[in-house]
Amino acid sequence: MAAKVYIVYYSMYGHVAKLAEEIKKGAASVEGVEAKLWQVPETLPDEVLGKMGAPPKYDVPTIQPSDLAEADGLIFGFPTRFGMMAAQFKAFLDATGGLWRMQQLAGKPAGIFYSTGSQGGGQETTPLTAITQLVHHGMIFVPIGYTFGAGMFEMEKVKGGSPYGAGTYAGDGSRQPSELELQQAFHQGKYIAGIAKKLKGPA
Repeated sequence: MAAKVYIVYYSMYGHVAKLAEEIKKGAASVEGVEAKLWQVPETLPDEVLGKMGAPPKYDVPTIQPSDLAEADGLIFGFPTRFGMMAAQFKAFLDATGGLWRMQQLAGKPAGIFYSTGSQGGGQETTPLTAITQLVHHGMIFVPIGYTFGAGMFEMEKVKGGSPYGAGTYAGDGSRQPSELELQQAFHQGKYIAGIAKKLKGPA
């Protein structure tokens, strides 16, 4: 049976969603891995989202907390809000108390990816503060470290991401993930999927 890797994200303006798509491609490139995209429930009413200029959501199924238990590996993505994960994703995790009581996520490998508005806007604090959620569930945090190689040392162009995971800069919203950022996202998906497959063991 294939190892299941779930890419679970929240995206208001589409930046995290684009990274998620590349992460899925990377995970699916590993033989014996089934990758699936999910988005967490929106907590803001449509009227508010409209005033904020948020585009329609991608056609991706909405996850429920119980769905997480089915996965062999998880990769969580979200935009930052003052250096921490967006409230929508935190609200989703706050609803996982039942899984926590039964320790149904314990031992599962998990990664993190993210989007920030600026270079000083939380490229490291966002994943760092999110790790606490994984710890209380007993999940195994899997950073990408410097496995992306030379791309981690890019100095000539603006590039999001860090050893914690793939990332992008949204700026005022008009900037889209660069080719290098998308490549890093693909790498993260492939890297974590490989680990999830190894931990799952033979089918």
